Amino acid sequence: MNRPNVQKIHTLRGHRDCVYTLAPTREPGVFVSGGGDGMVVRWDLRKPEQGKVIAKVEASVYALHYNPQFNHLIVGQNYEGIHIIDLEGNRPLGSLKMTQASIFDVKTHQDRIFVATSDGQITVLHYQKLAILHRIKESNERARSIAIHTKNHELVVGYSDNSIRVFDLMTYELKKTISAHQNSVFSLKFTSDHRFLLSGSRDAHLKIWDTQKNYELHESIVAHMYAINHIDFQPDGRFFATCSMDKSVKIWDAERFQLLRVIDKARHAGHGTSVNRLLWLDYTENGLSQPIVSASDDRTISVWNLEWPSS
Repeated sequence: MNRPNVQKIHTLRGHRDCVYTLAPTREPGVFVSGGGDGMVVRWDLRKPEQGKVIAKVEASVYALHYNPQFNHLIVGQNYEGIHIIDLEGNRPLGSLKMTQASIFDVKTHQDRIFVATSDGQITVLHYQKLAILHRIKESNERARSIAIHTKNHELVVGYSDNSIRVFDLMTYELKKTISAHQNSVFSLKFTSDHRFLLSGSRDAHLKIWDTQKNYELHESIVAHMYAINHIDFQPDGRFFATCSMDKSVKIWDAERFQLLRVIDKARHAGHGTSVNRLLWLDYTENGLSQPIVSASDDRTISVWNLEWPSS
């Protein structure tokens, strides 16, 4: 099996605290970051040294979500609520004070926004009206991650009570509770065909769930030494990456779920502290081919280029 060669292309600096989250934009090679300093920063890989602050809030930003339909960025501000920014001119469109809890994840589907918070709630908002439609409360522990199965009309949530819960996307009725991990479920991601759901946990395990068999466990992998903070797929879905509190990023084959490469400080001048978030960009320009962006507690963002040997 071909294993990629890895090269560190850029180290982006500017945040004054841990960098927790990343999101793409409509522009090729342009993405945004959010961190403990409350800053939301726009980065352009064609001019990587020129990060631009597009928003500043009073509390940490753990969650950013990009909605390509409207070219909107949704910012989750801890202990307050969400802010919507029109990236066409970086214009603020609206805010909603909706929680006194930490906001861990934000997703959108059609005219709704789903917000996962540390009080165990999923708050459903009307997108255009910025009004609360419903609150889903099935746990007293933190709601950490959200994934949406559009084909099966399912809302899937990972919690700090170690479980994954599957809800009906339209009625919000609880369909299934999975005793998934030995610790908090930090990240959820569907494969491109929605056949499998991947979950990453504080227990360092990567688990693969078969959606065609009512989320039966397909495989369990001890993937890292410490917590798996995030999972992201290559744009064409053939590969995925995980990042961890163990300071590493790992590249995996998405068909066989086999490890292909480890990116760390010793081998690639990687991050010196926890890697919190990944973003695999669909960008091929200036010598880059679908680079991976990683954000860390060390206040930096790294850009990695992967070169795949020919067969």
